[in-house]
Amino acid sequence: MLSGKHILLIIGGGIAAFKSLQLIRLLRAQGADVTPVLTAAAAQFVTPLSVGALANSKVFSDLFDLNDEAEMGHIELSRAADIIVVAPATADLMAKMAGGLANDLASTVLMATDKPVLIAPAMNVRMWEHAATRRNLAILRSDGVHGVGPVEGEMACGEFGFGRMAEPKEIAEAVAGVLANGPLKGRRILVTSGPTHEPIDPVRYIANRSSGRQGAAIARALSAMGGDVVFITGPAVTPPPAGVQVVRVNTADQMARAVKDALPADAAVFAAAVADWKIANPATSKTKKTKVGTAPELKFVENTDILAATAQAKINRPKLVIGFAAETDDVVANATAKRARKGCDWIVANDVREETGNMGGTDNAVTLITAGGVDPWPRMTKDQVARRLAEKLAAALGGA
Repeated sequence: MLSGKHILLIIGGGIAAFKSLQLIRLLRAQGADVTPVLTAAAAQFVTPLSVGALANSKVFSDLFDLNDEAEMGHIELSRAADIIVVAPATADLMAKMAGGLANDLASTVLMATDKPVLIAPAMNVRMWEHAATRRNLAILRSDGVHGVGPVEGEMACGEFGFGRMAEPKEIAEAVAGVLANGPLKGRRILVTSGPTHEPIDPVRYIANRSSGRQGAAIARALSAMGGDVVFITGPAVTPPPAGVQVVRVNTADQMARAVKDALPADAAVFAAAVADWKIANPATSKTKKTKVGTAPELKFVENTDILAATAQAKINRPKLVIGFAAETDDVVANATAKRARKGCDWIVANDVREETGNMGGTDNAVTLITAGGVDPWPRMTKDQVARRLAEKLAAALGGA
């Protein structure tokens, strides 16, 4: 998959640096050559000996090395690679990149490169959520820097939340995706998928039958065409595709925040079956029966309309916004009205009555509705639907 590719791996200083050793193994197993750059802080977590042995390469760390810099080594390092991967990308490294600082070998290489850069952020959840990190992330994205992760989980410090570095397998897949050639190369595309779970109490929730299969197929097709795909998924039974940046959420509110964080993008495909309503005040403890035959009253409030908010945004609106309309009656009429109401460019409509098998099944029968009219597609597999939609999306963006 990565045969003949030359990867410059910058290892930042964080506890997640130990994962870089497995990442080197995976990249080399796929045929890539790996040249490591170790920051001073990273050397506190992994040794140059272990990194060099696994990479079968010299480890670079000193900007002022007399031998390497006699021939402008930082320039050579930055230009010889096919891609630069920063894993872990600490808050400090991200800040240096966003600010254009170049006071050590790693930051100087990043400033001097003309090749694609992929970061795998890793830090404490509060650092990840800090306003400064959010600003730096937005700058890096606008500069064309690719990203994978972070993911949610338990931190080494004992806290829980987003900030864990993506697993080496996900990073290796993301590298392959960035290096893929295709009509969508250089395009950033957002895809939402799966259901959302709206809590009633800590153990119960409201959901729907979405499997996430169609959204995952779309993300996979877009990535195969060279797109830089951010895949925001609810708790779906279908695993996310390889080679895309995965953001996992549970509720509609979390998905809305993740979509906002993922922008700007060239296109957005909203395939998720987002709950229209949520419980106004979810119970903090498991709801108990009080009397036989008596059910608790649930008060609902509307969730944020993610599709409409994105399609009608004044800032960071993608050039192409595609929604999905899962209908049980008057499919085309309701979907056409939805496209006008939401303000999106295209709507993919399908009949989700249980007897159709579309929702949760392997096949789909959809109708694409655009400003140009109504285009019913024959029944096909969800992978075929995805490829056809990806081709139309690529053509639309290519016509810019």
